[in-house]
Amino acid sequence: MNGTNVSLSILDRLSDDWDELTPEAQKAARYVLENPQDVGVSTVREIAEAAQVKPNTFVRMARQMGYDGYEDFRAPFRDAIRRGGMSFPDRARWLQDIRKSGGLGGLYADMMEATLRNIEESFATISAEQLQTAAEAIWNSKQVFTLGVGVNNAIARNFTYLASTGMSDFHAIPRPGSTAVDDLAWASDTDVLIAITCRPYRSEVVEAVEIAKSQGMTIVAISDSPASPIIRAADHGFVVGAESPQFFPSTVAIVAFLETLLSFVISVASDEIVDRVDRFHARRHALGLYVEEPT
Repeated sequence: MNGTNVSLSILDRLSDDWDELTPEAQKAARYVLENPQDVGVSTVREIAEAAQVKPNTFVRMARQMGYDGYEDFRAPFRDAIRRGGMSFPDRARWLQDIRKSGGLGGLYADMMEATLRNIEESFATISAEQLQTAAEAIWNSKQVFTLGVGVNNAIARNFTYLASTGMSDFHAIPRPGSTAVDDLAWASDTDVLIAITCRPYRSEVVEAVEIAKSQGMTIVAISDSPASPIIRAADHGFVVGAESPQFFPSTVAIVAFLETLLSFVISVASDEIVDRVDRFHARRHALGLYVEEPT
């Protein structure tokens, strides 16, 4: 209904209980049924004004449906916004509502707004075709090196760890006690380098990309600007949002992108990858690395 994925049971109940509502409560119910996207982003006063009823009318309607009050009634609608069930403008109104709560509500809203925007803007500029092409290059390569330094080092290592459950010859660099340039010394045109850096760009990552390029490696670059030096040097460049109200850049979109890229690699891979993943996890269970739950 009108772009929302709020559980239809709430709206169905409003329709089913229609005849039991007072005429004023029916006006409130009609507004909810026709404008469910407004419920999660509006205060009781705002939605009552839009429906041309008194605020208490919405409170009574919610109680007739078994809720403690309007805030309890609109909770599922707010949850739908958090899950992405509303348009970005509706989420923006929801964030503004949080800002009005005082205290650290403004900071909370700013962080949520930056996170949502980074992810939405990142995926809006990346096509499935681009991801598939990069994924095929990764799967068809002999070796894959994932490069990140600073905060991106942990992200690169996490991606490599997950990929290694089904694929061999994945290497997170720089290795302990080494440098990225040294780690790429014997790489060739059969290999792929996945490089990550955002402003201010790390010189060792830029240098490693330049050397990898000269060795004929395929470059998959992830950065925060089309003008980034590693994007300009890449065979497959992906721009992700990293803006944040804090002093540190956001890494949420980078993680989301890498998870998506890995899912594409698995999708374009041959059937053997399924057997590899099964054997990997069976071995870990056999070694007692997981807590076994009762059957």
